[in-house]
Amino acid sequence: MKIFFIVAGTLFFFSVIWKISALPIIKPEGGSLNKSLLELSSLILYRVKTGEPIDSLQAALSAYSLADLNKGLNNDDARKVFWINMYNAYYQIFAINDKKGKETIYTDRDVRFADATFSLDDIEHGILRKYRWKYSLGYLPQLLPPDPIKQLAVNHFDYRIHFALNCGAKSCPPIAFYNMTELDKQLEITTQTFLESETEFDHQLKLVYVTKIMQWFKGDFGGEEGILDILSRCLNKDLSGYQIIYKDYDWTRDLKNFNDR
Repeated sequence: MKIFFIVAGTLFFFSVIWKISALPIIKPEGGSLNKSLLELSSLILYRVKTGEPIDSLQAALSAYSLADLNKGLNNDDARKVFWINMYNAYYQIFAINDKKGKETIYTDRDVRFADATFSLDDIEHGILRKYRWKYSLGYLPQLLPPDPIKQLAVNHFDYRIHFALNCGAKSCPPIAFYNMTELDKQLEITTQTFLESETEFDHQLKLVYVTKIMQWFKGDFGGEEGILDILSRCLNKDLSGYQIIYKDYDWTRDLKNFNDR
C-alpha cells in the first residue's frame, strides 16, 4: 500500500508540473505587423520552387531576433502564414540541398535567426500546434516547452494547418503560398480539397476511409467525433453511425509538390 501511494503521489506531482509548464503565454494581438517577414517567408518558398539561390534570403532571415519575430508577427494569422511558409520551404531545403535523413530532418535546429535556431518539429509541434507533444495523438502538451516556443506560438490552435504542411511524401498535402489577405479562405480550400481527394466511403458498410494524419493527431481534430463532424461539414455528407478507418500513408518521396492553382 505504501508503494502505491508513493507511485500515485509521484505521478500526481509530475502531472501537475507537466500542466503548469504548458500554461500558455497569452500574447496581445495588435501593434505593428512586419510585412517584410511575411514577404520574406513567401520569397524563400518561391525560390525553393524555382531553384533560384536563397543564400541572401537566409542571411536576411538570420538578422531577425526573437524580439523581432514576437513584435512583427503580432497576430495568429501572421504567425500561421510565416511559419507554414517557413516549414514548407525548409523541409525542401533540408531534403534537397542539405540531404538530411529522415532521422534528423525534423529535429536538427537549422532554421536560423539572430539569437535562436529552430527545427521543423519546433515549428510544427511547438509553434503551430501550440506546443503539443508530438507522440500524444494530440491529447497532451509538451513537457517543459522552451520559453521562445511559448512566446512565438499561436494563441489559438487551428487544425487546418495539418492540411497545409508538406513533409515531402506522396500522401502529404501539396504546398501552397499563404498570405494574410486570403489566409482563412486558403485554409478552407486546402482542407476541403485535401479531404475530398483522400477520403473514401463504403456507404453499405458505413465505413469512411480517411488520411492517416487524422489518426496521428486525433486530439487536434476533437477525437473521432470531431473527425466525423469535420468530414460531414467539408464533404457535405451525413456520416451518422459511420466507422472511421485510417488509410496507410504513402511515404514515397514527392518533393516540390506545389499546388499551382
